[in-house]
Amino acid sequence: MHPPDPDELTDPTESMELDDEERVRLPGLDEPAEAITAIDRAGDRSLAVTDPLQRYLTELGRFALLSAEEERDLAVRYRDYGDTAAAQRLATGNLRLVVHIAMDFRRTAVNLLDLIQEGNLGLLQAVQRFDPYRGVRFSAYASWWIRAYILKYLIDHWSLVRVGTTNTRRKLLYNLRREKQALEAQGIRPESKLLAQRLGVAESEVIEVEQGMSRDLSLSAPLADGSGTTFSDLLPSLAPPIDEALAEEEFQAALRDRMEAFGASLEPRDRDIFRARLLGDPPATLQEIGDRHGISREAVRQREQRVVERLKLYLREALAGFQEIEIAPEPPP
Repeated sequence: MHPPDPDELTDPTESMELDDEERVRLPGLDEPAEAITAIDRAGDRSLAVTDPLQRYLTELGRFALLSAEEERDLAVRYRDYGDTAAAQRLATGNLRLVVHIAMDFRRTAVNLLDLIQEGNLGLLQAVQRFDPYRGVRFSAYASWWIRAYILKYLIDHWSLVRVGTTNTRRKLLYNLRREKQALEAQGIRPESKLLAQRLGVAESEVIEVEQGMSRDLSLSAPLADGSGTTFSDLLPSLAPPIDEALAEEEFQAALRDRMEAFGASLEPRDRDIFRARLLGDPPATLQEIGDRHGISREAVRQREQRVVERLKLYLREALAGFQEIEIAPEPPP
């Protein structure tokens, strides 16, 4: 697969950029650039670093930055001669770039190291695809892949509901916010139908993506600060109402009593057929009952059918005080 044309490279994150006041900085750092400066100053290792992120930033201080000429030379050596050492140096020289870009998405993720890890995968992809003869600096080209991988990670983990599962959905996710802002700036209400027309997609896709962009809400979360009531307390119970449960329990008890009384009223052979065939689990076969009583399978089937008809009549009379039911037990095969 050929690398994208530098003239056609676009930044897919433009519609998702955060305002300055929305960004969350690393502790003690006011600007993303200061994180890179902190890496350069991380030469004193007299104190043990226990925080994983700070330790990673400290380790990055081992790798010097690359000039444009060095990047091109390393890229040529890897592309033309397959020099893996050059590819490794090209990657390590731009690890700070990954940190810089990942910090722009700090607001949208719990763990910054996860974003850095995904950005590093994008950096490796850029190393493999970069063409040094196209006249663009590697760091500019790699930024595109780093952002793409970070965005893909955020799409996959933003919600339990997956909204960016296709290229069309991902493109819609990138452009939806930008299009909304453009319409609002013109004083137009950004309704889903209008958004779908302007973006060239189905209205149903716009609705699904908008719904999926909302963050998941834990049912165990309190309704308000200090409240002992959670969202799960507001959900309707799946259990039947207590009056219906009591009525069902009473009916089942009466049905068991009537079935026992009906079986006791039968002659021994019919009683065996009733209990072995209609109440047995699993039911006995016609052949097994016929062998016990010395009759054919057909004779057992006919006697069973007569027992079933008698049972229907008996239950209709015995359970007349309960709700109207249709009792039609089918004989097992």
